This record gives sequence, C-alpha cells and structure tokens, in this order.
Amino acid sequence: MTTDTLKKDIAKKTPKQKILSIVKTVLLYSLMFVVIYTAVNWWRQPVMPANPQLQLMDYQGQAVDLAALSHEQPTLVYFWGTWCSVCSFTSPTINKLAAANNYPVVAIAVQSGSNQELQSYLTEKNFNFTTVNDQEGYIFNDWQGQVTPSYVILKDGEMTQGLTGIQPLWSLKLRLWLSSIF
Repeated sequence: MTTDTLKKDIAKKTPKQKILSIVKTVLLYSLMFVVIYTAVNWWRQPVMPANPQLQLMDYQGQAVDLAALSHEQPTLVYFWGTWCSVCSFTSPTINKLAAANNYPVVAIAVQSGSNQELQSYLTEKNFNFTTVNDQEGYIFNDWQGQVTPSYVILKDGEMTQGLTGIQPLWSLKLRLWLSSIF
C-alpha cells in the first residue's frame, strides 16, 4: 500500500471510527503498561527470608513483635529511607494509615542514620508510625529488598503480599482488608 492510498483510507474514516481507533490504542497501551508494571513490581518485591527475624526493636528501644502483631490482624511493613525522594511522597500516606489505627504499621528505616538522626527526621516531618532503625540495611537485605519504598503485608507471621513504589492509601487499605478475609 502506498503512502497516498494510506492517507486516503485515513481520510475516509468517519468520526466514530476515529474515536474507536483512539480508544483501541489507549486500551492497548494501558494493557501493556499494566502487564509491564505488574511484572516489574513482582520482580522487585521483597522476598520473605526462610527464617525471618520478626522480633525487632524500634529506634526508641521498644520491642516490636511482627509475628504477634500479624496474628491479630494483617500488618503492613514499610521499608523506606530518610534519603529516599519517593518516600517523601509515600511516608505521609503511611502516617495516615498508622494514625487510623485499623491495622498495625511498622516502618523500617533503611540506612537512615543514627537513632537520634532518625528521631529528628520523624519529629520534623510529624511522622508517628512505629519505626525500626535498620542502620546497616541488614533487615532490608535479609528480605532481598531492591528498592525503596517497598511494602510487605504479613498475616499469621507469613508474607501475603509484597509491593514497591508509590501506593495510594486506598490501595494499601484494600490490600490489608483482602489479607484479613483471605
């Protein structure tokens, strides 16, 4: 088919056909995006270690038992860092989720400085979520974390979901709720 013939065929399309063509293209690209996003998220998600350390200590010296918390109801574990630019968008969402007090939320600050530096950061940002200071990144490495922010949902001491990137509040609430019924 020559270029002139192709141009004539396009010119012959009715407005309805043009709109249908645009809708098909948008749907195709949307489907491609969802498939690629899902594959990348699956590849980058944290992986629960064979013998995970679920009894931790927060930066203030208080015991945090992820196994016990997750037996009561699904628990969100949020891997983040004070140095992470994306986390500056996700941490306020995590703070809202923790403040709602519907589900336990435990944040693990990856390589974010000393306990005092972490406390200053949390105070400055008005973040009140329970935070474990993973100064050397050992906990994050144990979970094979690749990117921050990353999220893990634990139920009965087992990982039910792993996520990465920006997650809206409604998505986290929905995932926690689904984990509570399945």
